[in-house]
Amino acid sequence: MTTQRCNSYYTATLNEETNYPRLEGEQRVDVAIIGGGFTGVSTALELAERGLKVAIIEAKKIGWGATGRNGGQVTGSLSGDEAMRKQMRAKLGSEVDDFIWNLRWRGHEIIKKRVAKYGIRCDLKHGHLHAAYKPSHMEGLQANYDEAVRRGMGDEVRMISASEMPNYLETDVYHGALHNKRNMHLHSLNLCIGEAKAAASLGTLIFENSPVVEIIHNDLPVVVTEHGRITANSVILAGNAYHKLEQRKMGGMIFPASGGIVTTKPLGEEVAAMLNPHDLAVYDCRFVLDYYRMTADKRLLFGGGANYSGRDSRDIEAELRPAIEHTFPRLKGVEIEFQWSGMMGIVINRIPQLGKLSKNVWYAQGYSGHGVATTHIVGEIMANAVTGSLERFDTFAGVSHIRLPVGAWLGNQMMAVGMWYYQMLERLR
Repeated sequence: MTTQRCNSYYTATLNEETNYPRLEGEQRVDVAIIGGGFTGVSTALELAERGLKVAIIEAKKIGWGATGRNGGQVTGSLSGDEAMRKQMRAKLGSEVDDFIWNLRWRGHEIIKKRVAKYGIRCDLKHGHLHAAYKPSHMEGLQANYDEAVRRGMGDEVRMISASEMPNYLETDVYHGALHNKRNMHLHSLNLCIGEAKAAASLGTLIFENSPVVEIIHNDLPVVVTEHGRITANSVILAGNAYHKLEQRKMGGMIFPASGGIVTTKPLGEEVAAMLNPHDLAVYDCRFVLDYYRMTADKRLLFGGGANYSGRDSRDIEAELRPAIEHTFPRLKGVEIEFQWSGMMGIVINRIPQLGKLSKNVWYAQGYSGHGVATTHIVGEIMANAVTGSLERFDTFAGVSHIRLPVGAWLGNQMMAVGMWYYQMLERLR
């Protein structure tokens, strides 16, 4: 892998590139965080705001991995919510539903507050459609709507019938949708780099191009790179699908799946308004879904599918063009200007994995394709945990996860078979 960023729309439209130094020599901090994506940066900013001395150690560039390659949608759809409900009920009892509901929206609050507080320019907009690809999907959307209304979100959600869909999207693909005004969409790489800049302004040390080669589990753990060392009171491993550290304890817990995204050439105000007049982010109800939105310069950003081989897709445009043209016939033959892929960290039960490897070495990973909001929630949880407030961390750490005692290649093939099974079930719905 190269330390240069992928050739994505996000890279091409950065507000400013990062240029943090390589870790060299010895450093001493309160908390060392391995990984400069949303989890690491969000946790660092939380801790820096509380006055702790923090260091981020990133192997490539801030936001280099999935953080800078995703669909940019900030939604309340938690990965693994039903599995959470089953596993956490024993600990939380009747409060489990409230716990999960509040988790859905906490990430939105954190992001909005930071964008306003630090003046982060990331094209933040509100509005989202969860679209029914089949008539049978409407039942689940109605249940989501009913819960939102019951919990006081009645002025932020609306059920859209099939006959109303042309007012929202220029397509006949969908059978209705749930319109959610609280959900958001944004330029994810500019958000992450803006948060890193905010953390640095509060004294956080940030090191790029500094792959970690070892974590020494002493009473004061040490993070070791080729050219430097950082001793800390606590270490947080936040590399998600992009690291290979601590495999003796963490191997077989998380598996990479490659998701592909493209952006068209700029379509212009008129065409963009025809396709998506309310400028909403969209994804459908399928297990393997399509998702898309308009960018600030009126391109269609479109993603979908997943490659569970553990390798990047070879020709993303060829894979996604049929879905784009099926959804929006107006775009038949449209020029694709950027195409890229990113590795999602997939967990078998879809519950984010939070835990400890030793007394003062922590980890957080596994968002299964729902990372923009969830990473910010996890950042808050991890910051609370290392500063002594363990309640929410312990709730996640107490979850039982399936660890496959196989190598990465075989694990990915097993995941692919599992996904095929769920896709077959989807066709029967």
